[in-house]
Amino acid sequence: MFENPTPQAIAALLRSVRTVAVVGLSPNPSRPSHRVARAMQGFGWRIVPVRPVVSEVLGEPAFSSLDDIPQALRQTVDLVDVFLAPQRVGAVVDRCIALGLPAIWLQDGVIDEAAAQRARDAGLTVVMNRCVWRDYVSMVSE
Repeated sequence: MFENPTPQAIAALLRSVRTVAVVGLSPNPSRPSHRVARAMQGFGWRIVPVRPVVSEVLGEPAFSSLDDIPQALRQTVDLVDVFLAPQRVGAVVDRCIALGLPAIWLQDGVIDEAAAQRARDAGLTVVMNRCVWRDYVSMVSE
């Protein structure tokens, strides 16, 4: 059974993050993904929106997929934060593994134990069913 990293390891991850690809980032300010990503910008993190059919979110250019992020920018991504239905997580995990991305965060309610374990087995840091904003505020910004 999948287990999240320890609180200390999560805090260390959050302290190291500088650039986050946010998969499923909505341009709608009332959506949780938008509010969380805006908060991440407030932490000083660069946001890389990953959402088809939009050109920009929160002042940053948006990309249709992780593969569409230019290589030079993709190499700076420390974390992939996922706001998608659980049944779509496996494909995102597979792309993170293939692209060599270092860490993936599955937001509250985004649960796919098999995909999370597959990512961990491939060497990625994986956090599942937690809110990056809430954890940052409670663990790092104290």
